Amino acid sequence: MEADAKPMKLGGRLCCVCNQRRAALKRPKTLEQICRECFYAVFEEEIHQVILENKLFKPGERIAIGASGGKDSTVLAYVLSELNRRHNYGLDLFLLSVDEGITGYRDDSLETVKRNELQYGLPLKIVSYKDLYGWTMDEIVKMIGLKNNCTFCGVFRRQALDRGAALLKVDKVATGHNADDIAETVLLNILRGDIARLSRCTSIITGEDGPIPRCKPFKYTYEKEIFMITLGCQSLNELSTYAYFKKLDYFSTECIYSPNAYRGFAREFIKDLERIRPRAILDIIKSGEDFRIATSTKMPEQGTCERCGYISSQKWCKACVLLEGLNRGLPKLGIGRNQGLNSDAKKDIKKDDRTKSIESKQCGSLEF
Repeated sequence: MEADAKPMKLGGRLCCVCNQRRAALKRPKTLEQICRECFYAVFEEEIHQVILENKLFKPGERIAIGASGGKDSTVLAYVLSELNRRHNYGLDLFLLSVDEGITGYRDDSLETVKRNELQYGLPLKIVSYKDLYGWTMDEIVKMIGLKNNCTFCGVFRRQALDRGAALLKVDKVATGHNADDIAETVLLNILRGDIARLSRCTSIITGEDGPIPRCKPFKYTYEKEIFMITLGCQSLNELSTYAYFKKLDYFSTECIYSPNAYRGFAREFIKDLERIRPRAILDIIKSGEDFRIATSTKMPEQGTCERCGYISSQKWCKACVLLEGLNRGLPKLGIGRNQGLNSDAKKDIKKDDRTKSIESKQCGSLEF
């Protein structure tokens, strides 16, 4: 929440949509003053149009909703369930959660997801780092500290979602990434000079060349519309949300291991821009969509990991490289430029007797 956000009083102003009910909030994207009921309708209709215009789903598809218990994934599960019934999408929806093994954070948020399973009537599948990789994030942080822990978690989490989706035999995974998230990713890829990711980070459907595609129905939805500032509600003088208005059950605590994550700095910068110019978020996304990568730029060729069969542009996928380092007591082996496992050093590692003990500890029990 933004501690410095101050509610404004709308007095007796009417909703600009229905002109009947009193306005309760101001939309960040359009600055329209709108009542609560019209906000629900407009919010849900915009998501519906994004789904239709981008052909995100087909009738009969099995869709896994990435569910963390947070506000974004909770609202996504609720809205997709509603739209699926209202517009007869014909989808089979599932909740898919990843248990990273973070005591005091993920165990609590998973309790929220379990309640959502009952509230929305959606089957839930939970996959864990411990089962897939033999490690929890608590154990990884204990070994490596807080400097590069997000690298491990991000890589393992992406692959865990795919492996969970494969177990559910779904056609796509829908994630709660919103417009703020995508704008942050555009900025991060520019700062890192990551041309490969920059060319695809604004795509509403990704991973079509991988095992299971992912889609982002909230691509053009501001975080503040999920986490909205209320203006003049009689009983509300605080930051509120679609989830709050709908009284949805969600978990609001941030990960205890990510206070200094690099993305956090980009997030603060994006929010500063938004305060000055609300459309800045959509403008950044538009800029990312319009980037053209020079034909002379060599893009990595996708293949499969020799060890686990997961999609990879190297001999070993990133998860296998990181896992090898952990199991050998060399956690920095796969970090940054120090990726010896995908170089000539890999030949030496194969000769090392220590690797014999981890031959059965591949980075997942499923073959892609």
